[in-house]
Amino acid sequence: MSSENPRVHPVHPVDADVVEVPVDAEVPTPDPVDDADAVTPEHDPDEIRISFLLFPNLTQLDLTGPAQVLSRVPGARVEYVAATLDPVPSDCGLALVPTTTIAGAGPADVLVVPGGDGAFDAMLDPAVIAFVRREADRATWVTSVCTGAFVLGGAGLLAGKRATTHWASKPMLAAFGAQTSEDRVVADGSIVTAAGVSAGIDMALWLAAELVGQPAAEAIQLQIEYDPQPPFDAGSAQRADTRVVTAARTAAEDARGDRVARAAAAVMR
Repeated sequence: MSSENPRVHPVHPVDADVVEVPVDAEVPTPDPVDDADAVTPEHDPDEIRISFLLFPNLTQLDLTGPAQVLSRVPGARVEYVAATLDPVPSDCGLALVPTTTIAGAGPADVLVVPGGDGAFDAMLDPAVIAFVRREADRATWVTSVCTGAFVLGGAGLLAGKRATTHWASKPMLAAFGAQTSEDRVVADGSIVTAAGVSAGIDMALWLAAELVGQPAAEAIQLQIEYDPQPPFDAGSAQRADTRVVTAARTAAEDARGDRVARAAAAVMR
């Protein structure tokens, strides 16, 4: 296998052990994984393979925002990966059509995992977790948008890593040993996480610059006319009404905390 491709930096998930881990408990950080025996996959230097993971009830903008950016990267070959080739319903009713299956997907340079409430079921799906771990072993970049970070956590990829996710669910991310950040896009080695929904576009532009250089990324930003000028300054939990923020976080933990605890118990020591 060739090891000269500068885009290849393998990531290795933490070995899974089943333990009881409450969501609000202090979580030990697993021992670092020895990469000495890592196998670097072969990749076509003229082609950037980008896989987007699809699962029911994903948030479509988590996927379509980055897809609009990354599909424009020179040399990009995009695949939409799901359990089957059947249309996948998103959380807004829009169905998304896969191009390949988890079983049939080839190795990717970039994996993008969207969020949505469906991510909290996906992180408990053995087939999804096995796919994410498989891709992490051979991808250059493993990325998530919004609560897609919980799928990475369920695969054991966030222990000891700086990471972010949607603000309402961020406190629960610590159950996977992640060091949560207030940044909109967080890169820690080959793991890149984005905050909620629209942050996926920011992440994708950052990643495009890493893949093909800033001038090409800026050209993509201009092509999609990404120049946000929202009518309200209410898009951040740091500026929104604290009562609204507290209530939303409580609701998120009530709705998702049990699933997070189960996924964390399966991966953390």
